[in-house]
Amino acid sequence: MHNFLQHNIQHNMKYSSRNQAILLLNDGTVFYGKSIGIEGKTFGEVCFNTGMTGYQEIFTDPSYFGQIMVATNAHIGNYGVHADETDSDSIKIAGLVCKNFSFNYSRPDAEGSLLEYFQKVNLVAISDVDTRALVSYIRDHGAQNAVICTDGTPLEELKQQLAAIPNMKGLELASVVSTKEPYFFGDEKATYKVAALDLGIKTNILRCLAERDCYIKVFPYNATFEELKAFNPDGYFLSNGPGDPEPLKGVQEVARQIIATDKPVFGICLGHQTLALANGISTYKMFNGHRGINHPVMNVITNRGEITSQNHGFAVNREELEQHPDFEITHLHLNDGTVAGMRMKNKAVFSVQYHPEASPGPHDARYLFDDFVANIKAAKN
Repeated sequence: MHNFLQHNIQHNMKYSSRNQAILLLNDGTVFYGKSIGIEGKTFGEVCFNTGMTGYQEIFTDPSYFGQIMVATNAHIGNYGVHADETDSDSIKIAGLVCKNFSFNYSRPDAEGSLLEYFQKVNLVAISDVDTRALVSYIRDHGAQNAVICTDGTPLEELKQQLAAIPNMKGLELASVVSTKEPYFFGDEKATYKVAALDLGIKTNILRCLAERDCYIKVFPYNATFEELKAFNPDGYFLSNGPGDPEPLKGVQEVARQIIATDKPVFGICLGHQTLALANGISTYKMFNGHRGINHPVMNVITNRGEITSQNHGFAVNREELEQHPDFEITHLHLNDGTVAGMRMKNKAVFSVQYHPEASPGPHDARYLFDDFVANIKAAKN
């Protein structure tokens, strides 16, 4: 018993003497906390996610590239990490802000601690922050660039460095996270073939398609229409991803060519925005965006509500969409009335702003993958 107590005292001393750390926002506001033990600094757009579970999937979601993630859940790291719970091949967030960082985990299946996971890539994080006050501040003042500093760099120096970081508006990031070479996913004997344009694709999207008898060839963001067409696909998929959709002119042109084939098309998140831009419907940067796993959406076609997983800082212009002769709204976000889904009136082309593959989050919207495959099936017959 004595040894057990001694171990606990040593363990607690190890983590109670952590260095002070700061989160500096672009407008000069400072939030104080403690380093988790990885020294340095990291820059990005600060935003928050309200999900209570699924932190590893969130950290590896390519749509979060370049963003400092604030976790509104009080505990992060308490169930460790596992290789099966990733949505890409590496951590994509720029940094983490949380209230309580768990150095220990209590799940027999876990393969390691979150600290070890972060240490492998030297990800800078700050804990012991008043995240309620921080989230309230971001809600009132909007998403903005920020820096986490755990190495004691003077504040004035940090302010100068932060001022040089580009704004997310106008920032093209799909090229950074997209695959460099095409690759295949699923069973090559599957009934249907799907060409997927990777703007930052989540692995779970590929799983959802493969589970529905699809063999997927994933193409880099800058692939030409001819390259996609050469796969002879039964349908096309435009993926999620980070950054502003507006600079992706090449992707928008490919989207126009894909639509002209009259083959079924499905877009998610950045892919949804790209489809809008390809048809002259503009997008805009939201004040805060939507990030969490409990966002309410109304399917206005079926009049049914669904709870959805969301992660986006840009949206499609609702007025322009409503006035477009070829498109109609299919889904609306119930919190703020923003566009959550759309479809073409005379083609098998549809898209949603949220994440039907979830990971993490509820499965209410998985039917959209069924709809896409049903469109492919109908087009083949």
